[in-house]
Amino acid sequence: MKNKTLDSMTLARPYAKAAFDFSIRQNCLDQWQKTLTFTALVVSYPSIQTLISKPLAPYVISDIFIKICGDHLDHHVQNFIRILSENKRLSLLSNILEKFIQLRTRYEAIIDLEVLSAKKLNVMQMNNIRTTMEKHLSSKVKINYIIDTSLIAGLVIRMGDIVIDGSIRNRIEQLTKVLKS
Repeated sequence: MKNKTLDSMTLARPYAKAAFDFSIRQNCLDQWQKTLTFTALVVSYPSIQTLISKPLAPYVISDIFIKICGDHLDHHVQNFIRILSENKRLSLLSNILEKFIQLRTRYEAIIDLEVLSAKKLNVMQMNNIRTTMEKHLSSKVKINYIIDTSLIAGLVIRMGDIVIDGSIRNRIEQLTKVLKS
């Protein structure tokens, strides 16, 4: 089943890239992402899955799909849906959305961070962390804040496989190692 997913992602890539490139040129990234999210949700319904798997003419399937979506699709997205239907790729909408989001994240140079703290941080502290990390990384950051009371105090910042551990728990563990040696 993993190969099927890989194949689906490979098939979705050029469609996601086309949608992404168009949305950049038209300056409507948010609109396209919202619309792709909506259409991916619509195509996930079993009745829609049944519809797109029927041996109907592609224009029939795309027309029904577009009518179901109602006013949520502008002219450009309707054309995109017709192309997907013509190429029997409507079922890939969730994969296309996933690839679109990856392209957008890369384009906007957003770095995912995880910030663990012993207690809830106030807005000013969170803004200071965001500003400091964006300045240090020369990039926008998306931060997931997590409370971990085992830290005792301080922060742990994770970015991929990089960890900055400024927690009291870490200091105690290091002091314990020094005392044991």
